[in-house]
Amino acid sequence: MENDAPTALTDEERDTAEHIQLAVDAKDADAIAAILDGLPLSEALRELLNLSAEDRDAVLSLVPAELAARLIEEAPQSTATDLFERLSATKAAEIIDELDSDVQADLIGDLDQEDADAILAEMDADDAADVRRLAIYEDDTAGGLMVAEAFSFPETATVGAVLRGLATEDDDFERYRGQHPYIVDADGRPIGVVSLRGLLTSKRSALLTTVMVEPLTVGTDASLDELQDIFDKYPFLGVPVVDGDERLVGVVSRSAVDTAALERAETDNLRLQGIVGDELRSMPLGIRARRRLAWLSANIVLNIIAASVISAYEQTLTAVIAIAVFLPMVSDMSGCSGNQAVGVTMRELSLGLVRPRDAIRVWLKEASVGVINGIALGILIGLVAWVWKGNAWLGVVIGLALALNTILAVSIGGVVPLLLKRIGQDPAVASGPLLTTITDMAGFFLVLSLASLMMPLLVAQ
Repeated sequence: MENDAPTALTDEERDTAEHIQLAVDAKDADAIAAILDGLPLSEALRELLNLSAEDRDAVLSLVPAELAARLIEEAPQSTATDLFERLSATKAAEIIDELDSDVQADLIGDLDQEDADAILAEMDADDAADVRRLAIYEDDTAGGLMVAEAFSFPETATVGAVLRGLATEDDDFERYRGQHPYIVDADGRPIGVVSLRGLLTSKRSALLTTVMVEPLTVGTDASLDELQDIFDKYPFLGVPVVDGDERLVGVVSRSAVDTAALERAETDNLRLQGIVGDELRSMPLGIRARRRLAWLSANIVLNIIAASVISAYEQTLTAVIAIAVFLPMVSDMSGCSGNQAVGVTMRELSLGLVRPRDAIRVWLKEASVGVINGIALGILIGLVAWVWKGNAWLGVVIGLALALNTILAVSIGGVVPLLLKRIGQDPAVASGPLLTTITDMAGFFLVLSLASLMMPLLVAQ
């Protein structure tokens, strides 16, 4: 399916897009590579995604594997997988050879087993084994974030051997991204790490074991939150990762942890808005519509329930029409307060600071905030209603309803994500619709029921 047409292109952007299209139509690999290589990577990816699916396949098949790898690595995970799985196994193997081992594992892990096996069969046997080993780990763990390549030396190595390696093996040094040298014993267990300062200030003949310090290691199942805590506490660029037998299996870098944390925050934010997965407008229209409809359809049902509350109080609304002006204010302001509570709970869940069993403690803390903010907001909107309509009792109805609904909203917003987590549902996706519906129903009910009770006072003035 074709992509959505780009809008408001500058003349330069339009020329670039036309040149790329002409080069693709002519299957001119050199011209395509020259154009894309001359653009910033993000712009090159945008131009690639603006092409039709067939033309994207052609571009990735024609350009050098190194350029294709950079474009795929720049793309969001789901888009990268979509680009990758449409390639031939031979071309895919050439491209994957240019990627870091952690990215290789992510891509292979997202493919169908048949496609993954076909690509792995085209790769070097040792590299394929590394990818298979890394692909078994969860994405947000040390095993899933690490690279298999570790800058390691045996305990018999000397300072001079490391310095010679740094001076002569430039490709390897780049591959290790400036890792500190790790010293391993005969069984592959890390026993020490050497700083670059330690290397430069020691005799070349000195054994690494004489200048090393004990390393801090993490297991392959260490969570993203645990890794963030380590990098917040220590100024390390990377931390060695060990398996169940304490053998060195890779290194997780600070940049990989920071990137994963940012991606998780972005994903959580999208889920709160009802966007499930990495949606881009270059994706097929049917997939995008289906994902959004699943969330919006549920909201229709929930809003019908909320609207039924209003229909039950039609006589009250007819008698005091001014109430209709304040209904959306009460529900919206309470919803805002509830969303603040949802945000705090989601943040604490991601940091591991709260668990479902803490629901009562969370509720007590949120209810305390709700009482203070509810009273303050209730007085404020009550005064507005009184001054605007000249009816003090209308101010009492609206202010009291908002105060009570705010307390309810923050209580729900703080606790519902924990309850959803307990029953195995995604709190980021479900919390928003539940909060909105409940605060709408409660807000409408409180305003209209209080108005019904005080009808003589409201009509009299």
